[in-house]
This record gives sequence, C-alpha cells and structure tokens, in this order.
Amino acid sequence: MIEKREFYIGGAWVPPSVARDHAVINPTTEEPCAVISLGDKADTDAAVAAAKAAFPGWAATPPKERARLVAGILVQYERRLQEFAEAISMEMGAPIDFALAEQAPCLPWHTTNFLKAFEEIEWVRPLGDHAPGAAVAMEPIGVVGLITPWNWPVNQIALKAIPAMLAGCTCVLKPSEEAPLNAMLFAEFCHDAGIPAGVFNLVNGDGAGVGSQLTTHPDVEAISFTGSTRAGIAISKAAADSLKRVMLELGGKGANLVFADADDKAIERSVRRMMENSGQSCNAPSRMLVERSIYEDAVEKAAAVANSIKVGPAGSPGDHIGPVVNKSQWEKIQGYIHKGIEEGGRLVAGGPGLPEEFNRGFYVKPTIFADVKPGMTIEKEEIFGPVMAMIPFDSEEEALTIANDTVYGLTNYVQTTDAERANRLSLKLKAGMIEMNGKSRGAGSFFGGVKQSGRAREGGVWGIEEFLESKAISGYDFSIAAE
Repeated sequence: MIEKREFYIGGAWVPPSVARDHAVINPTTEEPCAVISLGDKADTDAAVAAAKAAFPGWAATPPKERARLVAGILVQYERRLQEFAEAISMEMGAPIDFALAEQAPCLPWHTTNFLKAFEEIEWVRPLGDHAPGAAVAMEPIGVVGLITPWNWPVNQIALKAIPAMLAGCTCVLKPSEEAPLNAMLFAEFCHDAGIPAGVFNLVNGDGAGVGSQLTTHPDVEAISFTGSTRAGIAISKAAADSLKRVMLELGGKGANLVFADADDKAIERSVRRMMENSGQSCNAPSRMLVERSIYEDAVEKAAAVANSIKVGPAGSPGDHIGPVVNKSQWEKIQGYIHKGIEEGGRLVAGGPGLPEEFNRGFYVKPTIFADVKPGMTIEKEEIFGPVMAMIPFDSEEEALTIANDTVYGLTNYVQTTDAERANRLSLKLKAGMIEMNGKSRGAGSFFGGVKQSGRAREGGVWGIEEFLESKAISGYDFSIAAE
C-alpha cells in the first residue's frame, strides 16, 4: 500500500493540518492501492500564501530563466517515465502500454510545444505604426488555482501548470482525488528541476473542499478547471463574487460525420478512437452520423471492430482497453446502456454487464447502438464510457443540423475525400476543434470548445496567454527599452 499523505507547499512536503485519509482505488482490482490525505482550509490557505509570497520574484524572473527551469521538468520525467506511467495505469485504469505510449507522453509533448510558443511571445509590443508610443504589455495574472481530472490526468496538468509557470504565475494544483499519484510525482519533478519554492504547490482534496476553497479564495486571481459541465457552472458562479478569471474545459458529445466517399479506414479508426481510454475522453467521437447509402455496411463494420477490441487488466501489456475509473462511473455507464435499449436503440455490439471473463474490476464492454434517433438520451448526454451511437442521414444539411443540435461544442469530426465539402463543414460545425479524416491537430494547436464545453484555449501560445493580463500603455519609448 502506497502512503502519500503529505502536500507539496512552499517547496517542501508537509503533513496535512487535519488527518483525513482517502483511499485511492485500483479500478482493475477494486481494492485500495494508495492512501492520500484530503486537504482542509488551512492547507489551501497555506498553499495560496506560499504561491502569493513567491509570485513577485517569479514574475520578475527573466523569461529565458523561467523557460530553462521549466524545461528541467522534462529531465526528471525521462528519468522516471516507467514509474510515472505505472502510477497512471494503477490509479485510473489505463493499460500500461497505453499509459507509456499515450498518457505519460502528454507531459513532454505539451511542454515542448509550450516552450516553442513561449519563444515567440512579445512581452511589450507596439500597438501599431498608426499609434507611435502606444504599447501593450503582457504580464502574469498572479496566483492561479488549477483543478484537474482523472481521465487524462497528466495531459491536463501539463496544459495548466506548464503555461502558468512559463507565464510567470505561481500556482496551486488540486488534482483529482481519484488519480492523485501522478500529480504528486509531477510535484517531485518540479522540485528536483529546481522550480523555486512556492511557484508550484499541490494540495490533494475533493471538489467540495479544496476545489471550492481555491475557487472562492480572495488571493487566487484565476481558476483553470477541467471536468464536468455541471461542476464548471458551479465554479463559475462561486468565482463570480471575487471576479476571478475562469477558464473551463468541460464535457463533449462529438459528432463524427461519415460520408459515402470516406476512405476505407474511416469506420475502423472512428470506432477505435471512440473506445480509446475506455471512452473516457471529453473529445470522443461518440455520435457517428453515417450517410444512408453506406449506413448498414458501416454498422456491420463498426460492430465488428467493437467486438474485436479486447478488455483487460490495466497492468497487463497489450492493446486492450482497461476498466473505467470507479464503481460510480461504471454504474452510470450501465444506466445509459439500459436507457439506450429502453428507448429503442439497436444494440449491435457490447451491452450491459461485465464482460464474461471478469467477475470484478470496473470493465465495460465496447458498446455500439445503431438506429439512434436525435433526441434519445444516449444521443444527447455525455456518457463518458465506451458507448457509441450511430445515426443515418440523407444530406449534408441534415448531418450538419444533427451535429450542431447539442449543448456541447468541443470536437467534431468529418470523414470525406471531398476537400471542398470538408472545408465547408469545418467552418459550419459549431465546435472549438474539427478533426478531418483522422488527422490530428497540429503541434502547438489549442484544445478547447464552445457552448457548454467551456471556452478555455489550452495549448500553444493561446494556452500561455490564458495566464497573462494585457496592459495598454501610452508614451512608451521603445528606443530606450531596446537599449
């Protein structure tokens, strides 16, 4: 049993002010794998105070020096990659090969992209030739609270803590209590990289405790949150009293438009993308809209792919998917599967209950419903599990209407070899991100949505600027500043 009860505050690991043990459950075994502490208000206050004290010095640190120190985190990551991936696998159920290949590498991927974008930031920039002496200065916002989820834990830490520190902000991280071990290792990376005391702090806790305390704390200037839309709304309301900047990355219900001229691999890659990470991705292509002329063939292919995907223990090597994170999530997904059957969806793969070979572990069968009608529960609500809905359409206009008829707007997908159609749809689909024909977003692009998916822009220069304030200056002498 791993025991990690301390918090990282002011450059040191310190005991909690009040003993509040919390068991971290391994979703493969349903048994505790670690014990952490849940923070109290005194712990949150101490972490914010440490961040506030460190802010003036860190903000005044030359950008090149901040970049050098942050880049040192990658050295620590490389030294402890295996340990890092094993922690992720154990606490949230990602198969170990997937944790090594996809989950853990989110840290170097985003950090490298941020460091490249950071080189291009102009800290004091002229307004334009039309306004001599007019300048805009970019300055760190201050102490920021970072609240991250369990599904892609390192990904979200990297998308928040790295740009915050580069920008000159100091931060307090509250990782998910479901998957805190990787975050505590990240804190060790920061410490061993020489990040100054108080620049990065970590307090474990739940949303009602440490999460709410950060959101309402008068010395926290901004909150960056990734999680459910319901929680994001609550955070926005709570932060309003202190007029904090709030950056939200929330849920999704991605539409994947598959046309008759899509390439031969479109169905397979779409299903595998949906089932990746056991469906626990807010940008999963969970609604597959298929042109009617190829619909039945697509249903047959999709079912075959889903049935070929293996489910297995997180600790075992292989390309299988693992369990979902906890019992509550498993039960929620089962409820959606039963609802899909009740509302008339045609179950073509998977279904309710554990896979036959398991009697424990929070495993969900890769599940596909065909003949789903717009408005059905499984078409409207985010399931956050390996469950996909297939819907036929007759025209591009109908597909666009169905795709946009959602409260969410994170990622939509297009599968067509018609370049004009692809371009046209990319501009008409209401989402923060559009991925076409299996092509991933470019390095340095942002991640973020619209509508109830939140409007954060995480990644690249946009992700750094989320943590900067702009200041308009008149009468600035650029010739002196350049000397």
